Amino acid sequence: MNAEELLKKYAGGDRKFNKLNLRGLDLKGADLSGIDLQESDLTGCDLCQVNLNQAKLNSANLSRASLVEANLSDVLACSANLNSIELNKANLSRARLNNVKLNYATLNQANLSRINLDSATLYAANLSETDLTQADLSKALLKNANLQKAKLRGASLEKCNLSGGNLADADLVGVYLEEADLKKACLQGANLERASLKGANLTKANLNNANLKKADLTNANIYGATFENADLTGAIMPDGEIYQLQIESPQSAASLFQVESMTRKVIKTDNAPAPVGPYNQAIAASGEMIFVAGQIAIDPRAGTVVYTDDVTKQTERVMANLEAILKEAGATFENVVKTSVFLKNMDDFAAVNAVYAKYFDEASAPARACVEVSRLPKDVLVEIECIAMV
Repeated sequence: MNAEELLKKYAGGDRKFNKLNLRGLDLKGADLSGIDLQESDLTGCDLCQVNLNQAKLNSANLSRASLVEANLSDVLACSANLNSIELNKANLSRARLNNVKLNYATLNQANLSRINLDSATLYAANLSETDLTQADLSKALLKNANLQKAKLRGASLEKCNLSGGNLADADLVGVYLEEADLKKACLQGANLERASLKGANLTKANLNNANLKKADLTNANIYGATFENADLTGAIMPDGEIYQLQIESPQSAASLFQVESMTRKVIKTDNAPAPVGPYNQAIAASGEMIFVAGQIAIDPRAGTVVYTDDVTKQTERVMANLEAILKEAGATFENVVKTSVFLKNMDDFAAVNAVYAKYFDEASAPARACVEVSRLPKDVLVEIECIAMV
């Protein structure tokens, strides 16, 4: 169907255009409010300034389409493919786009207030200066996304993945970021006043010059994060204490964090054997210590040993058990400074090491010992214990 046929049928009162091939159509400026385009292929269409108010776009493919200044308010587009779409200055207020794919999409200065993007995928999307006030982004993937100067007041970002994202100068007042992944995110100059960051992963995040007044950082992981000139007045710290500046000096919050937070330094010397795997010669660390008991391949749901003859799968189960305990303690594998690996058979070392390496970056991996033992609890093939610092 070409653009002329579609517009003629629409003008005649037809609203259902499901499962059609509409690739590359030029519909610029058309009024298509209330249209039903579910499961249709609109790849590469020109939909600039189109009125799609209350349109149905469930499971539609709009990849590489251009919707600059389009009106998509109250649109329904669950599970639609909007990868690489151009939505600059578009109006998507109150739209329902849960589970939608918006990877590499551009939404500069778009109106996404009160939009539902629950579980949506927005990898490397450009949302600079976008209005996301009161938006629902729970469990959304925004890894490496650009949200510089975006408005997110009152938005829900629970368990959202914002790792590597740019939120510099963003308005995040009262934002719900509990258990969000903000690893290596840039929050420089962001306004996080009264934001809830309980259990959030802020590992190596940049919070310089950020406003964190009365923010809740209970159980947040702030290892390696920077807080130079950040305002933490009345904030709840990871240990549950209310932040108070008790000394009068030009010291910034950053210097206090450096004292109170974990420090971790890799020790290397040419006068001892170099590491030959995902570990380091030694780690110098300070902070609160977490001693995790040796874990074996017991599935906590069943309470029994799993994969009795498969050392690779047993190791995966062991690492999952360790990860669960570290998380409960407010830590991650990045906080681990020492591990001990016990093998029933040293011939299994390569298989165990291959799984182990998935959890530790070789450059910063913890110190490690590995030994063969005559027998392990419940006759498992591998047991691992660790020490972490937070």
